[in-house]
Amino acid sequence: MRVIAGKAKGMPLRTLPGLETRPTTDRIKETLFNICQPYLADCRFLDLFAGSGAIGIEALSRGAALGVFVEQNREAAAIIRENLRFTKLEDQARLLTTDVLSGLRSLEGEEPFDFIFMDPPYGKGLEGQAFAFLSHSGLIKEDTWVILEAALREPLEEIQKYGFSVKKIKKYKTNQHVFFVHASEDSI
Repeated sequence: MRVIAGKAKGMPLRTLPGLETRPTTDRIKETLFNICQPYLADCRFLDLFAGSGAIGIEALSRGAALGVFVEQNREAAAIIRENLRFTKLEDQARLLTTDVLSGLRSLEGEEPFDFIFMDPPYGKGLEGQAFAFLSHSGLIKEDTWVILEAALREPLEEIQKYGFSVKKIKKYKTNQHVFFVHASEDSI
């Protein structure tokens, strides 16, 4: 796995060995960032369930002003820290080693994010908890993109009941990226 574009282009990234995390492949990451690229300059990017930090690091490499990473696994958090240091992006980043809901609570009151990316473990309902929190949070604004990496057959109805609407779905062989905005916004 590597950084695909930007100031850290081509730099390899470490991942946690084993099956505890599912690193997003370079091809899928490239497709995701082709969609987001026009809006990344100077944005605030939140990477939830961050794993190796590859998605947030890619955003920073491509021009995001700030990347906040939330990862509760201490070994994965250590790898994020190492990847940020190796890519020389640590000055633009913050790492919260905690569960996602605690991380979101600790960020409340700060400026809203332009992008929130989440890749939770499949089948545990954690994305619903995150969307429930975000539905009444000051961490999003009307044009914040909330991007969920999910299994192909993941039901999305629960998320929509929290006031988010699906604006775009990009399907791959085994998973998908679902782009949401708060229901009052139609900007994608």
